[in-house]
Amino acid sequence: MTNDGIHRREFVKGAAAIGASGFVAGSALGAMTKPNRDTLRVGVVGCGGRGTGAMLQALKADPNAMLWSAGEAVGGRIEASIGRVQAGLDAHAEEGGDPAGTIEVPADRMHVGFDAYKRVIDECDVVLLTTPPAFRPQQMAAAIDAGKHVFCEKPVAVDAPGVRSVLQSARKAKQSGLAVMSGFCWRYQDQCRETMAKLHGGGVGDLHTIQTTYNTTGWVRPNPMQDGWSETEFQLRNWQYFTPLSGDHVVEQAVHAIDWIAWAMKDVPPVRCWAVGGRQTRPDTPETGNVYDHFGVTFEYANGQRAYHMCRHWPNTPSDNSAYFLGSAGRCTMQPWTGQHVIEGDQPWRGNAPGNDMYQREHDVLFNSIRDGNPVNDGVSMSYSTLMAIMARMAAYTGEVVTWQQARDSQENLNPDPFTFGDRPRPSIAVPGVTKFA
Repeated sequence: MTNDGIHRREFVKGAAAIGASGFVAGSALGAMTKPNRDTLRVGVVGCGGRGTGAMLQALKADPNAMLWSAGEAVGGRIEASIGRVQAGLDAHAEEGGDPAGTIEVPADRMHVGFDAYKRVIDECDVVLLTTPPAFRPQQMAAAIDAGKHVFCEKPVAVDAPGVRSVLQSARKAKQSGLAVMSGFCWRYQDQCRETMAKLHGGGVGDLHTIQTTYNTTGWVRPNPMQDGWSETEFQLRNWQYFTPLSGDHVVEQAVHAIDWIAWAMKDVPPVRCWAVGGRQTRPDTPETGNVYDHFGVTFEYANGQRAYHMCRHWPNTPSDNSAYFLGSAGRCTMQPWTGQHVIEGDQPWRGNAPGNDMYQREHDVLFNSIRDGNPVNDGVSMSYSTLMAIMARMAAYTGEVVTWQQARDSQENLNPDPFTFGDRPRPSIAVPGVTKFA
């Protein structure tokens, strides 16, 4: 089973349940159900793989959650995505899982276009923001302004103006009693939480050095230009490869490992960083955009502590996604994918927390916090971790030492113009020493 809990065979079964009218659950799968006062109507903006998983997890988190509305910039994805969610719910029921929510998304609540998020927000109580990262600050601001609870995938932005917007939205959410859950899922993984508690409790003494990695062998398959696509649609269908949409892979993916650094440092930001990066193995084709395929960064903290991070997308090379913490009294190895959580030194320790589905836990915490009247708010941590990754990209792209103050105050807006289907500038590959900090 995948991380999103959906088998391939279940996808086929669920997608087949979508009628030609576009109705799901309500007409193709059963009679329409009206929400009652205990129902939390869930809307999703962004119906790709992550959106599909988030929908399923939201419904499994609360039996009175109801998937009510869905939005997507490009047509042809919503029905298949919801079909996969229904397949996941069916499998969950067959396996004897706890009662889950339901799907009630007729065709008139399936919205397509760049303004689809506005209609989704109007129709629901809880919004799942799983679009490409470039869209998240604007969508989160709209959701909070409308008084809606938010699940926002990581990273929360691709540039500093976006981060500042998210921080403002998070502050408003706290004042308004609205929940903000981030997609930094490792913070909801019990083995990692146990390890971080040991570190924060002095398990390695005074922490002075951190190293994290996010090294993988491949990435998503690029999509060559097709007849009928505009430049905007072409870039959207390859959004991971364009910095204005994804932030580059150090921001879009490796930010998980940078978040480990931030978490270990109790979300105290570094004072500066310097970095290297480049594009060694990516094919030089339009659909692979302008993103790098490797980064190495050093973060320096006010007390002299340093944290080192490296990430890469290189085929036919070893993968590694780990964290190492060195202190005055020992060292800690955290390898979450293998379950290795070990401290060697004055206080030897081996983690024994059971594993859990961290993706599901995020939604369990989100919905429980709403029901309990004590809404979770990850606004500061998710914004700071995102800005650390953006800061690393800035340093690598320019070749300059970048301070936290510079990164926080940067005026570089990677998407200054409103999104429309039509022409769109194609970004160039950054060259250190030539590309300027903005």
